[in-house]
Amino acid sequence: MADLFSGEWMNGFMNEWNNESDLTKALGEIGFSSVIAYGIQGEDQPRGVISIEEGKAVSAGAYNGEEMNWDLRCSADHWAKWVKKAPGMMGLGTAYTTGKLKFAVGDYGAMIKNPKMAGPFIKTFSVMGRV
Repeated sequence: MADLFSGEWMNGFMNEWNNESDLTKALGEIGFSSVIAYGIQGEDQPRGVISIEEGKAVSAGAYNGEEMNWDLRCSADHWAKWVKKAPGMMGLGTAYTTGKLKFAVGDYGAMIKNPKMAGPFIKTFSVMGRV
């Protein structure tokens, strides 16, 4: 298995993202297009990035200075835990309120209050587990 959020891993994530119709369809219906970065808390920049257009992943790889709409960070241990077993809404909420999940860029509160975004956001974690 490739290192979490490496270019190789992110390409696998992109493929799995596009294979998950519950994710692509739901995000496509709301016209979701964003650049989402993932990384480790305490590091200067994210490790990986995925670009989404109308719900579908169109590119992914190692972070290379892209302008981001979202930058999610938590500890390597927490990411490893979530890749093995995706968190639910309660788990993510707890991680966010306790500071274990941080949004260096993006508004968690606005996103989680929108059911059309919250469900797909939760789904991305189970997709990560298939990489």
